[in-house]
Amino acid sequence: MNFESLLEALNPDAMRVEPRTKANLATFDPDFTGDFEKQNAKKLLKKTVKQMARHQDVLYAQNTYALLVIFQAMDAAGKDSTIKHVMSGVNPQGCHVVSFKQPSSEELDHDYLWRASKALPERGKIGVFNRSYYEEVLIARVHPAILDRQQLPASARGEHIWKQRFEDINNFEKYLTHNGIVVMKFFLNVSKEEQKERFLSRIDRPEKNWKFSVADAKERGHWNDYRLAYEAALTHTSTDWAPWHVIPADHKWFTRLAVASLIEQKLASLDLTYPVLEDNHLERLQEARVMLESEE
Repeated sequence: MNFESLLEALNPDAMRVEPRTKANLATFDPDFTGDFEKQNAKKLLKKTVKQMARHQDVLYAQNTYALLVIFQAMDAAGKDSTIKHVMSGVNPQGCHVVSFKQPSSEELDHDYLWRASKALPERGKIGVFNRSYYEEVLIARVHPAILDRQQLPASARGEHIWKQRFEDINNFEKYLTHNGIVVMKFFLNVSKEEQKERFLSRIDRPEKNWKFSVADAKERGHWNDYRLAYEAALTHTSTDWAPWHVIPADHKWFTRLAVASLIEQKLASLDLTYPVLEDNHLERLQEARVMLESEE
């Protein structure tokens, strides 16, 4: 299967949140796998990752564009494993992953985009955000007490804060694209039933115990609140320059293939090329050849 056929079978348009439309997560099936079978999908993933690696090599050499890949999801949706499998074949020198945890005291003394700005990928590189500044319109919306720790002036508080933050984020991402940083955003859409099974697995398997806590189970009680917060974020921040994709996440093997294929497609669309060398540089290469071949 070539990449055009692969993308057609994945139906990426069905995963895209169209800009200027209201997002409804009920219309996105977390169990979707299309006509793919697990073993075949794994083989296709390997091929897709190899193709990504080829594009990444040219991206690094050209040193013009950067790619920022953002992952957001409910707990246990598979962000870590997706990043691991999708980025497994990429040159580590040209890629870095940043996981955003609870802000430090230093970070709270700055604007909420500050720590993300510091972590942006350099030209020629792929940057991956495991969670991101979108937490500021998700967890902060579900748990308003978080805003109390952000030391905001009274004028920056109130219901208008979410509209302002959506505008800030859209303008920030437009600024990035104007400067050659391509932004891709994935929401891994796991069902409540599948999340429960994965939580139970983390309890049953000793090697997974470290990934689970009672706080995770308590946070699950806010499931509906998070869904509403995500729908608002998807609705207001899926733009022409940085659209959201809602990726089915009940089957990790399909999630990985879908994400890898969309990234491969985006890299291919950039029309990347190796730097063109000037004639005098080529001449000096031949001089170097003569020097090397003349060695005893």
